[in-house]
Amino acid sequence: MGRTGSKLGAALRRVLGYFTVSALCGVLAASLLVPAVAGAGVALRESVTMFNNLPAELTVDAPSQSTTVLTADGKTIATFYAENRVKVGLDQMSPYIKDAIVAIEDRRFYEHGGVDGQGILRALASNLTSGGRQGASTLTQQYVTNVLNESLMSADKGDRIVLNGQKSIADKVREMRLAIELEKKYTKDQILEGYLNIVFFSRDAYGIEAASRYFFSTPAKSLTLPQAALLAGLVKSPSFYNPVVHPDNAIQRRNQVLDAMLTLGRISRTDYDAAVATGVELAVTPGKQGCAGAEMAPYFCDYVSHLILNNPAYGVDLAARVRKLYRGGLTITTTLDSRLQAAAQEQVDATAGANPDKWGASLVSIGPGTGKILAMAQNTVFLPEPGKFDTQLNFNVDSKDSKGNDLNGAGGFQPGSTMKPFTLAEWLREGKSLAETVDASRRSYPLDFKWKSSCGKVLGAYNTKERNRGAADDLQNNDAGYYRRMRVDYGVYNSINTATFAEAAQLDFCGIQKTVDAVGLHSGLDNAQVNMHQLGNLLGAIGVAPLILANAFATFANDGTYCEPVAIVEVTDAAGKNLPAETKSCRDAIKPSVARGVNSVLQDVLKKGSGVYIKPKVHSSFPVAAKTGTSNTNGATWVVGYTSGISTASFFGDALEGQKRPGQNVTVNGKFYKSIDGYMLAGPQWANYMLQVAGLYPAAEFPPPPESMTKKPDHNE
Repeated sequence: MGRTGSKLGAALRRVLGYFTVSALCGVLAASLLVPAVAGAGVALRESVTMFNNLPAELTVDAPSQSTTVLTADGKTIATFYAENRVKVGLDQMSPYIKDAIVAIEDRRFYEHGGVDGQGILRALASNLTSGGRQGASTLTQQYVTNVLNESLMSADKGDRIVLNGQKSIADKVREMRLAIELEKKYTKDQILEGYLNIVFFSRDAYGIEAASRYFFSTPAKSLTLPQAALLAGLVKSPSFYNPVVHPDNAIQRRNQVLDAMLTLGRISRTDYDAAVATGVELAVTPGKQGCAGAEMAPYFCDYVSHLILNNPAYGVDLAARVRKLYRGGLTITTTLDSRLQAAAQEQVDATAGANPDKWGASLVSIGPGTGKILAMAQNTVFLPEPGKFDTQLNFNVDSKDSKGNDLNGAGGFQPGSTMKPFTLAEWLREGKSLAETVDASRRSYPLDFKWKSSCGKVLGAYNTKERNRGAADDLQNNDAGYYRRMRVDYGVYNSINTATFAEAAQLDFCGIQKTVDAVGLHSGLDNAQVNMHQLGNLLGAIGVAPLILANAFATFANDGTYCEPVAIVEVTDAAGKNLPAETKSCRDAIKPSVARGVNSVLQDVLKKGSGVYIKPKVHSSFPVAAKTGTSNTNGATWVVGYTSGISTASFFGDALEGQKRPGQNVTVNGKFYKSIDGYMLAGPQWANYMLQVAGLYPAAEFPPPPESMTKKPDHNE
């Protein structure tokens, strides 16, 4: 034997001697994995002490899993993840992937007790003779490493992870100790299942299920032999063997896996030959993370995510709640109806068209009697796209919730005449008749006009700008021919401003305030009360979110019972445990007789009032009530309408500039408008949508109001 052979023999004798002593002491030193460790200088006594003092217990928590947000009918809205992972059982994995990963990573997996002495010697001999760095970590050891690293990542301590090439002898010995103890606690199949669910395949795929879906668009249980072999080979170096970037490397590595499987008798020669002859044949499904990658309803998704992140039930602070959402493997079942959502999205997109001027269009539906949000759509995209109107602000919801938490809403829009039914409701609550007449010719009220306020609040003028004669600015109607006496119901369904003020002049403003508060109306910007003692709010001067307005009208549809909006009906964690969701919360808001009186008037809006020009004629298809609305500058236009089964707010206007842009002399979808009114764009958008979906939530006729409400009084003012 030459000098080289003598050195190798001496080195092997030293290694064998060290291994024998270590085994007797229960120490399997990781120093055997690299060349020249015989001179590492770790004394036997120190090795034994260190090994015995190491923790033997490994907490195997569920790895980070993707959260899925679902519609009420079970369709995926979006997925949230820090690591794209879907945990599945071993019985939900192809037999090929189980055999492939064992063959290439740890062929003696079912024979050793967590640490493979033979593998260590084999790796050491190879390293000493070839100068390589062949490892000898078993699947159990790799699983231990993955569990430890996952624990650090979940605790936002990823910077403490020690990569394989940087591990010290102490790190490796600790890994071995934990692997040995882990094998005493779990079966081989449990360890293999855990490993295949946690291991990293690519930045878009953690665990075999996500990897199968990402690279081949198939579940793990359906993986073919060549697909499984390719994925098993990927584990060694997810970057170098990435089949998308380095297909040749991936095929070479896949064939190594197939060789190992054939050698171990896991596959036949025929299967081997067929698999080797197969190309990569990828069917990549890119990962779609969060609301930006939502399958549908990105803004509803964003609303749901804010509800979770604002809720202390999901963590003591925001960081904990973010971890729960992105790593907790939650299944969030929402109220959204995918059928309504598709119809709503189609309509808002059709209304606004390419829209280079960035006019906003939105639809939101809610269920009377349940508060369930059934659809939420707007004509924008969540991320920038060429030729698209993009924003991440949600047109349909408040900017903040009642506790000041962010909801990412646009802050509401001036509701205009859609506020008039609430003054009408107070008119009826005070026992007045729809058949009474009011003086709608009156266009100004002196600053000292004696408005009624039983709660002692002072009313402001209609407008702070004064004229020399000491009165507020004149009230304006949309059309000139309505400055005359008229019935109250006529004034409402024709949306006459002066008639609404004439009503209010006979009412207690504290009562109007109670009605508005009872149906949940509030400022969309800061959730503050809509102050009805500010006269401009009779005609909708304070911005209100479409969701809140739709729900207020749902109270009329529900015979006067108000229900809080609900978006989330069930949340379960990765273990199937139920977590707090939103619950139905309803209250008596207005008298049923009052609601019926309002309904009777609003049904005439589409038949002979301000919505008569909306086409197609919705009222001929099902029992429906509605109200149009337009802000002073036409920058916010509305139709809010309902059956007893669905209440929908339809908006079109300036959604981002607080209605600073007037909706006058504008062109939308190639059509010029001198001034936009509620029935022109928001109206058809609402009508086409409701015709499509109203039948999905069957509606009954609205009960008629009591005769006393419709009877002409003996004397009229």
